[in-house]
Amino acid sequence: MDRIVQAAEIQQSDRILEIGPGTGVLTRRLLPLASSVVAVEIDRDLCQLLTQKLKKVENFLLLQGDFLNLDLATLLAPLPNFQKPNKVVANIPYNITGPILEKLLGTIAEPNPEPYESIVLLVQKEVADRLYAKPESKAFGALSVRVQYLAACEQICIVPAGAFQPPPKVDSAVVRLRPRTLSIVANNPKQLEALVKIGFSAKRKMLRNNLKAIVDSDRLNHLLQELNINPQARAEDLSVTQWVNLSNGLGDG
Repeated sequence: MDRIVQAAEIQQSDRILEIGPGTGVLTRRLLPLASSVVAVEIDRDLCQLLTQKLKKVENFLLLQGDFLNLDLATLLAPLPNFQKPNKVVANIPYNITGPILEKLLGTIAEPNPEPYESIVLLVQKEVADRLYAKPESKAFGALSVRVQYLAACEQICIVPAGAFQPPPKVDSAVVRLRPRTLSIVANNPKQLEALVKIGFSAKRKMLRNNLKAIVDSDRLNHLLQELNINPQARAEDLSVTQWVNLSNGLGDG
């Protein structure tokens, strides 16, 4: 918990969004440090428990519902003290990590127009490995490209299963994402998103074989040579920048 809080680098002016506060263990550490904490909890019983524990805390707002379906901006609009959280700190449900990341960051084609300053999450270690994986590693995949296009990713610490009670079957990790814009951006983000999806659709195949359904083979081979990319490369061999260059090199399709 201390490492999570430290990684968030909370200032007194920060407005924190917490997803899945549970019994409020992390919440109680965040409240004295920040201007406000908005917590979203789907479990009605846990909401009642949190309300009883924290009902007198003025800088705490609890929303009951599914984070993926809530329109936070609209809900918080009438509440000036809780509008526009600028940081996310959360121990999120592992089974919906992907959709939560997409809601927080947006997609390559439609990035979050009001990005958070930082996002600190406790996630399954296997997912964390994919978030900050490097090209040519087994963990590097479509999720790596999508997230790294939108944010700088770093591992804060590994949390072994034994740190939980009862212990889960998997290890966890704390990760920090800092949304940012790459120095080289996609001229056609939708095209880049499609290329990444199709490129990683069959990881064992060479990239040129995966993409031949949407890109003429001669044109693709010429572009790979022009970008100094091995024509026998697989999707995981390309860096995020190379993916962007490939998409830009293809023009508008």
